[in-house]
Amino acid sequence: MSIILKVILGLMTGTFGFYYVTDVFRKKNLFSSKPWSGLLATGFITNFFDTLGIGSFAQQTAIFKFFKLIDDRLIPGTMNVGNTIPTVMQAFIFMTVVEVDPITLVTMSTAAPTGALLGAGIVSKMSRRGIQIGLGCGLLAVALIIIAGFLDLMPVGGEAIGLRGWKLVLIVAMSFVFGALQTIGVGFYAPCMAMVYALGMHPLTAFPIMMTATAMLMAAGGAKFVKQGAYDRKVAFSLTIAGAVGVILAAYVVKSLPLLVLKWVVLFIVLYTSGWMFLSARRRDPDSKVVAE
Repeated sequence: MSIILKVILGLMTGTFGFYYVTDVFRKKNLFSSKPWSGLLATGFITNFFDTLGIGSFAQQTAIFKFFKLIDDRLIPGTMNVGNTIPTVMQAFIFMTVVEVDPITLVTMSTAAPTGALLGAGIVSKMSRRGIQIGLGCGLLAVALIIIAGFLDLMPVGGEAIGLRGWKLVLIVAMSFVFGALQTIGVGFYAPCMAMVYALGMHPLTAFPIMMTATAMLMAAGGAKFVKQGAYDRKVAFSLTIAGAVGVILAAYVVKSLPLLVLKWVVLFIVLYTSGWMFLSARRRDPDSKVVAE
């Protein structure tokens, strides 16, 4: 089953990569004057941390806006196109080196992009600020549960590589929801990692699941941005090239982490994302709605 998933992802990425690389080289005369050094450094650093589970989109958005590297309207397309191949690399690496139950992997990885496609209409009617506050509270609650586990106040986490029964149904349903929320920029990584840990799976199993789900979504959606030319070619290509190097190095780090350290990494990521949700909610209009394309 996981082999079929790899074949599908490979075909999607190959099709995307052909149009993407062809478009970049045909229109390289449109490259901006921004220095390659800064763009490559951004791609390397953000994808390195992305492989550790700290989503790259928030980091890249902050860098792009602070240094004024891209026109704001091109930021979504640039990130989706530029990070697709590094994210696919993450998926293939972790699917190969981390043992995870095929049924759990396939159902969750399929539910997330399905949620992004089918759930966009529902999410578009919701308050972005409300979603951010709700998810921030949820992640904070999971972080407190993890801390309670560290203090032996309650059992949490485990060694399982897959789920069955009501736990599988629950985590697939939540993957669908998190996939839908990703359409408004609420990252999939931290909620997925929190759910996997809270339901008793080994923390490392979250990596192939969240990378594969996101890779499938980006491989499918990135082609649309390329076709419309709604991305900065030089910046995206920099993210792809340097990001691939960052992924390879970070993957080795993740694979080498002992279980206790990995649990602390999960806790840090969940707390970081929870805090980011609360900060983002403060900056936005409470009544703003998400407009789906």
